[in-house]
Amino acid sequence: MDLSCFKAYDIRGRIPDQLNPDLARDLGKAYATWLKPTNVVVGHDIRLTSHALTEALIEGLRSSGVNVHHIGECGTEEIYFATDHFEMDGGIMVKGSNNHKDYNGMKLVKAESKPISGDTGLFAIRDLIRSQNFLQSSGTGSRQSLDHRQAYRDRLLRYVDPIGSLKPLKIVVNPGNGGAGAVIDQLESHLPFEFIKVHFDANGNFPNGVPNPMLIENRAPTVDAIISTGADLGVAWDGDFDRCFFFDHTGRFIEGYYMVGLLAQAFIETDPDCTIVHDPRLTWNTVDIAQGKGARAVMSKTGHAFMKETMRSQDAVYGGEMSAHHYFRDFAYCDSGMVPWLLIARLMSEQSQTLADLVDARMNAFPASGEINRRVEDPEGLIQLIENQFKTGEAVMDRTDGLSLDFSDWRFNLRMSNTEPVIRLNVESRGLPDLMKEKTSQLLALIGGEAI
Repeated sequence: MDLSCFKAYDIRGRIPDQLNPDLARDLGKAYATWLKPTNVVVGHDIRLTSHALTEALIEGLRSSGVNVHHIGECGTEEIYFATDHFEMDGGIMVKGSNNHKDYNGMKLVKAESKPISGDTGLFAIRDLIRSQNFLQSSGTGSRQSLDHRQAYRDRLLRYVDPIGSLKPLKIVVNPGNGGAGAVIDQLESHLPFEFIKVHFDANGNFPNGVPNPMLIENRAPTVDAIISTGADLGVAWDGDFDRCFFFDHTGRFIEGYYMVGLLAQAFIETDPDCTIVHDPRLTWNTVDIAQGKGARAVMSKTGHAFMKETMRSQDAVYGGEMSAHHYFRDFAYCDSGMVPWLLIARLMSEQSQTLADLVDARMNAFPASGEINRRVEDPEGLIQLIENQFKTGEAVMDRTDGLSLDFSDWRFNLRMSNTEPVIRLNVESRGLPDLMKEKTSQLLALIGGEAI
């Protein structure tokens, strides 16, 4: 049996050879055997293959005596919300993330929406499928629809309370034909914003390409709409909208790194003693903001399971990754693609500033390369080579995730992909864009490889 779809943080595979209804059915049985839940929330994204996988998954769960609460087509954060809000024993989201439309996958959580990763049960579930050693149930679990949307909408609206303080902003919203549009429709009548809708209708055929705003070629429709309508803000999402991406009023894409700092600052302003969690790739801006206000900045290894674990252990109010994952304590310590843009719109309203006004000074203070990916033959050997080349007496080294070397006026992080022979590079400096570019070029010359 091909079980290569089991990854470090979730399940991802090509349909039908790596992931199919038979495997989904077994996954339901294995999940029930490992977790022994009574009530589980299940939902799925807009991909064409998601319905069949979901039905098989539900069949496997019910045959093991689990009561399934189906919330239908949704975003990943809606599974997180429903699992926590309705005090379920677990939740499973069928989703393909940013992969090609021939792929699909799943993300699993237990009670309180705590993630199930390779280290915390996912590989044990895989091994149960391999052995077919499933729990034998004397009865069949029930299946019922769970209407979570009103409670979920009300939770989101709490982030912009009082709504009367919001200004009538014009906002371009681009779900990329993914699932975010349904939530915008739920929120629209409660907010004073004018939404300019781009690639808005959910369509699993992805007529405008797989929704992934990280790809530069996917940003043009959002930029064009901002410029042509004179919008105040642009927001784009990936397909299951657990990530959101920002554009200012000029159509400029704002790197996720600076959005982490801005959201951290928003929480620190109201709670100066709070704790903020950030990933190791780009750090100086976030640390500077936190320390300048007396807050704590705590570094976590990259990845949702690690971020959530650190968030909980530190009782952090907010956590952010430069990859546009944003985590919130009062959202079950989980990531949401809806909460960030609501907070930014509130911040723009309260301070009567554009997004550009809010981030420009920080971008100038800590210019960064953004993440650069290269496919290479020996990632581990290459990281060791670069460590030997750059490590000096003045360098501060950190191995939280890959290799980080901090110098007095610039730093870099170099790490390997968990699933492919790819190196990921991030470089930043203290107010010296030319130095940042020089060091980025120097590192890339040593890395070589194929740009991806």
